[in-house]
Amino acid sequence: MTSTITTDLFSPVQLGSYTLPNRIVMAPMTRNRSGEGNVPTPLNATYYAQRATAGLIVTEGTQISPQGMGYPATPGIHSLEQIAGWRQVTDAVHSAGGKIFLQLWHVGRISHPSLQPDGALPVAPSAIAPAGNAMTYTGYQPFVTPRALELDEISGIVDQFRQGAKNALAAGFDGVEIHGAFGYLIDQFLQDGTNQRSDRYGGSVENRARFLLEVTDAVCSVWGAERVGVKLSPSNTFNDIRDSDPQTTFGYAIAALKSFGLGYLHLMEPTPADIRHGGKPIPVVEFRPLYPGELIANGGYDKEKGNAAIANGDADLISFGALFLANPDLPKRLRLDAPLNEGDRNTYYGGDEIGYTDYPFLP
Repeated sequence: MTSTITTDLFSPVQLGSYTLPNRIVMAPMTRNRSGEGNVPTPLNATYYAQRATAGLIVTEGTQISPQGMGYPATPGIHSLEQIAGWRQVTDAVHSAGGKIFLQLWHVGRISHPSLQPDGALPVAPSAIAPAGNAMTYTGYQPFVTPRALELDEISGIVDQFRQGAKNALAAGFDGVEIHGAFGYLIDQFLQDGTNQRSDRYGGSVENRARFLLEVTDAVCSVWGAERVGVKLSPSNTFNDIRDSDPQTTFGYAIAALKSFGLGYLHLMEPTPADIRHGGKPIPVVEFRPLYPGELIANGGYDKEKGNAAIANGDADLISFGALFLANPDLPKRLRLDAPLNEGDRNTYYGGDEIGYTDYPFLP
């Protein structure tokens, strides 16, 4: 009799140059707990090391420059102090046997002058204000109309991503993920609701995807493509982002990314919020034929749904956000079908160790 081996969340997987012990990924989650100067602290090191049994950890979004900052107390990767702070984190994760990628982030228009150097306007592909409010050190304030980037400035932001990748290498990370999702700068270039440029970065989908592909090329030149991931959110409406034809826009971008030979592509499933806000929900599985490489799926997964997606070949790994926030030993709990801790939403953003490093482990 021939035995059948089932591939599931607990199966090893080759991700670029790394063999991971399981397919359970800790998703990037903003926690607003960096220290003065947007420097990671020993508390952050404890938090990530607690979760080192993930096959892979992807850090919270980390701004590549002071201009890229959009929220209070989020970490950066553009100063020597920040590099040293992140080195504490990577050392702690590696000592615990884990692998960790840094998520490279520029928020674009999702910022506020009070968070920008010299009180400058945030930048974006086009001068279109997002609806809603910015989170600032003095509370929520309405978003402002951003300044449209001049054509000759765009290469400088590509260089910021390149330098952020170099700094992540110096900080001891195992790789990097490019944040192209959730309505931040790369997504703002990609989608036609936020990009009304008439130059080589606007208009056609080929032009709107140009910034994403230039950033990806720059980051791969530092790390090698096999240690680089890209995150996209085709159905997302968060941060007032929209596109007239997301199936075509993201289909083009994903097919173009295939040629890089990336370590992985990280895609978000549609959420109820996307549908409520008039989004056009596109399940991750619809993009699978365009991307034969390693694919991480995120959004609404549990053990059963994750195992099914992997067994069906719809995804190769599954990332978990809120479940990992509240369950530092999530892989063990999933394997044993053990009860899960519930997250305290009041402590998701900002604060100290409460709701951050004090969630209990299984005995």
